[in-house]
Amino acid sequence: MVATLEGLKGRDFTRVADWSGDELERVLNLADELKDKQRRREDHDLLPGRTLGMIFQKPSTRTRVSFEVGIAQLGGTGLYLSAGDLQLGRGETLKDTATVLSRYLDAIMIRTFKQEDVEELARHASVPVINGLTDSSHPCQALADVMTIRERLGRLEGVAVAYLGDGNNVCASLMVAAAKLGMNFRAATPKGYEPSREAVEIAREAAAESGATVDLLADPHEAAAGADVLYTDVWTSMGQEDERERRLRDLAGFGIDAELVGLANKEAIVLHCLPAHYGEEVTEEVLYGPHSAVWDEAENRLHAQKALMALVVR
Repeated sequence: MVATLEGLKGRDFTRVADWSGDELERVLNLADELKDKQRRREDHDLLPGRTLGMIFQKPSTRTRVSFEVGIAQLGGTGLYLSAGDLQLGRGETLKDTATVLSRYLDAIMIRTFKQEDVEELARHASVPVINGLTDSSHPCQALADVMTIRERLGRLEGVAVAYLGDGNNVCASLMVAAAKLGMNFRAATPKGYEPSREAVEIAREAAAESGATVDLLADPHEAAAGADVLYTDVWTSMGQEDERERRLRDLAGFGIDAELVGLANKEAIVLHCLPAHYGEEVTEEVLYGPHSAVWDEAENRLHAQKALMALVVR
């Protein structure tokens, strides 16, 4: 395992787009190994004495618990840093914050609103910066997603992924990861909810190299037909509560239910990054049904992020 940890030390993980398909596969391979070790209760303290600072400007269940438990299982310590408790909340610059925290920490994870803030933090930090979520990107979720797909289906190349609903940060990161890893991605969204033009361009460039495809559709049934993976996310994310009623109207018909699952391949899996709002983007019947891989996907946040940390933290 020691040899596999070389080569990525010091790297930031702020966007999927900045990593090659081969580099992403290195994370997945190590994640599989660490998951097996954890299952066997075998020690794998690859980062003894290291400290991860976790800055939260947005609350979370999975991100906080998976990173805090993950760094502990690797032999390190996780430090929860609420943005309101830092001088960031009182006007200290990101540059100054990055410079100071780099003197205390071995890595920084940040979950915030603006992608630009993550990129600026990474520019000025001398330790790796990991994006725990922004309004435009969710790269750690994408790692767990593709890990789960490979785990369940036994492959990535040629897998047909249908994303349904709002072409948000989760959609954008998964689309780019899928394209880099040779998966065929279809996003079915209502007009006005398409994934960002930048993400689509990046994904299509990656798809041209890997032999994959990226398609934008308006019909969820067309996207689901013959798919190997059905994916969705909440329709109203943090900060969009005042738009809830409009968004529910616009996205009606794009939820994953038993009928839509019936259009996919017989062995298809359903993914959702959680939390779920039953009766909106997915039914409870589907989320707890035989096609659901959602709980494996949630667990794999832990293993994928442990592998990422083990690879980038010095």
